[in-house]
Amino acid sequence: MPSITNAKVLIMAANGFEQSELEVPRDTLAKAGADVKIATPDGEDVTGWDTNDWGNKVASDLAIAKVKVDDFDVLVLPGGQINPDLLRVNDDALEVITEFSAQNKPIAAICHGPWLLIEAKLIDGVTATSYKSIRTDMENAGARWRDEEVVFDRGIITSRNPDDLDAFCKTIVKAVEHPAPMETVSNAAQEGDDARMLPA
Repeated sequence: MPSITNAKVLIMAANGFEQSELEVPRDTLAKAGADVKIATPDGEDVTGWDTNDWGNKVASDLAIAKVKVDDFDVLVLPGGQINPDLLRVNDDALEVITEFSAQNKPIAAICHGPWLLIEAKLIDGVTATSYKSIRTDMENAGARWRDEEVVFDRGIITSRNPDDLDAFCKTIVKAVEHPAPMETVSNAAQEGDDARMLPA
């Protein structure tokens, strides 16, 4: 059975990512033993957005164009208004997202991060959540939107905002360690065996 202790995690981000939505998954998953890499548009360091102003700079490990999806087990997409808006017009970023989906590898997006799932045409028919201001965008793209801290459906994990980061990270770990052959919807990482299983 796969384990988070030997998992390889890719976080994809551009300038203006919501700081906590990158740093918390990065640090939490690394502490659990995962090998976490940061990919940025040009391979340069990127600067986060911390609530109302520019925040910390985060070191990049590689350019998005250099990503080999075969090398990773799960993709994490932080939010922030600026970051996903830059990435959704980046062909390399969309190609990476599409390839993760094609290989049936989990994709986790939080806050405004699901904008990228819309752009990659992966959200139609998927039960998901997001930051409330893009609910209409999600529904127009075919998502079944829910106001829940975390939703996991068809390999796609989504959460609403930084308040949901604990559940978001726990669900990423579960997605890596317990790949589900069925369509799964989990509205709290804590639910464990009580998570609902829907027929694919």
